[in-house]
Amino acid sequence: MIRHGNFKCKAKQTLIQPDFPNQVWSVDFMSDSLWNGRTFRILNIIDDFNREILSVEADTSLPAVRVIRVLEQLKQTRGLPVMIRVDNGPEFISFKLDHYCRQNHVTLVFIQPGKPTQNAFIERCNGSIRKELLSAYVFQSISEVREKIQEWVNDYNENRPDKGLGYLTPKEAYEKRI
Repeated sequence: MIRHGNFKCKAKQTLIQPDFPNQVWSVDFMSDSLWNGRTFRILNIIDDFNREILSVEADTSLPAVRVIRVLEQLKQTRGLPVMIRVDNGPEFISFKLDHYCRQNHVTLVFIQPGKPTQNAFIERCNGSIRKELLSAYVFQSISEVREKIQEWVNDYNENRPDKGLGYLTPKEAYEKRI
């Protein structure tokens, strides 16, 4: 879905391969539960240019205002992208996020419902997080989730070559601006 003025248009979105950092970010949520059954959510943000994980936020609740807070933190350290690609979740279709993106000249692009391949970079990242982290550990607390996530993100960004990046790590690809 692309926003034109006050109208939303559903359009097939091709997966753009960005030419530079901060051109396109992909954002998505995941859910899991602690050992005691309490659910938590994870907000993942990646730069599609080099598949770098920019932020992973874990908590029991992550409403639109929290998404905006994370984007604002990234704005201070990295700047904001030209475009953010998201699904049609309630946090993403909120007026608050739409307003924030408009104020910051960021185009908010929605994939078609039921078409996760239109957001393939984040879906691949989600799959790795699920397989290598969430399915591999039984978490006792949200602080333990956050600690393990940070370790995993550092390893992913700094130590894992990606075939699509010419076998560079996300950090190396960012530094070289391939």
